[in-house]
Amino acid sequence: MNVLFFSPGFPDEMGRFARGLANCGVNVIGLGEHPPSSMPIAIRGALADYLQVSSLIDEEAVQRAVRQYAQRIRIDRIECLWEPFMMLAASLRESLGLPGMGVAQTHLFRDKEAMKLALDAAGLRTPRHVRASGAGEIRGAAEAIGLPLVVKPIAGAGSANTHQVRDGAGLDRAIADVGRKVVSVEEFIEGEEYTFDTVCSGGRILFENIAWYRPKPIVGRNEEWISPQTVNLRNIVRPELQVGRELGRQVIEALGFRTGFTHMEWFLTPGGEAVFGEIGARPPGGRSVDLMNFSHDFDIYTGWGQAISKQPFNQQARARYNAAATFKRARGQGRISAIHGLRELRQRFGEYLVVEDLLPIGAPRRNWRQTLLGDGYLVVRHPELERCLEMADAVGTDLTLEAR
Repeated sequence: MNVLFFSPGFPDEMGRFARGLANCGVNVIGLGEHPPSSMPIAIRGALADYLQVSSLIDEEAVQRAVRQYAQRIRIDRIECLWEPFMMLAASLRESLGLPGMGVAQTHLFRDKEAMKLALDAAGLRTPRHVRASGAGEIRGAAEAIGLPLVVKPIAGAGSANTHQVRDGAGLDRAIADVGRKVVSVEEFIEGEEYTFDTVCSGGRILFENIAWYRPKPIVGRNEEWISPQTVNLRNIVRPELQVGRELGRQVIEALGFRTGFTHMEWFLTPGGEAVFGEIGARPPGGRSVDLMNFSHDFDIYTGWGQAISKQPFNQQARARYNAAATFKRARGQGRISAIHGLRELRQRFGEYLVVEDLLPIGAPRRNWRQTLLGDGYLVVRHPELERCLEMADAVGTDLTLEAR
């Protein structure tokens, strides 16, 4: 099988999926802007061939290059796990007559308003929502829905340009930030926020996963002092989570998803109701796929490759650990000047501290509003949820990075 795979060199997790496909004996043909020499050796080794284009944004040029390539080398599937280019991948599938999601179906996974309208029609619980553009429409939608509410881009990823609005001043700030972007104005849902992640093949769910955001991303991504956490849960059959699992299965069925990774976010209200948030036809970001591997001690990248290539799925989901990533933001601006508390955390946690990925001394700070990874992160895991949470909280309070 020959699979054209979008951008194996960037973002860096794409290389892990390229290797997962190669592990299954698939011929991975990379498509991207970056020269092969810029990629790590492990990624280059996973590629059977590489089609370099000057810019993935130039859709007409990419279409032309891929069609010309397909005249020489048979392409059996096209896979894109990077949100900005999923519509381009869908268009290429249609033009080449390949299986997978076409433009209309991909639109449902990219346009948050169209997505919710489709689920409304299926009778599933979504926040009350209105599409709007510009100050007048946003204010009108806010009046119709009532406060509190959320303003978010229609086709955004993560929590970028997403605002929780509780008063008039907050609405003014949201309008100023989003400008003329098309946004979804939505009912604010009180409660905890979780994920429902799957790997599917031919419409059958092969693997399910639930993670817990601490705090909700709309809070963690808007307060610099917070160290956000993603906690991958060992026990996803807890009674209170079953409403979310069932909602997730119904969403996948309603949207007609067949093969690949899905990442859904949903809310569990204080009254025990599951409310849909949004879903992507892709894996979660923020190292969440790695957390799945740390929970199960398997290789879900290869498992995804098996699903794509319709091979037996042999990644046994035997949840052994809760796994938590805590993302750190340095104090101050400029370059990282000091890291405090890391040695003590190593001594306290021992084998349960499984990843240290902090910016080195002298590195410039990252823009914390543009990346969940912040200035680095630690991953801990433990069979007991309470102990895992205690360790994740200690990373948040006892590890500090300074910048100047």
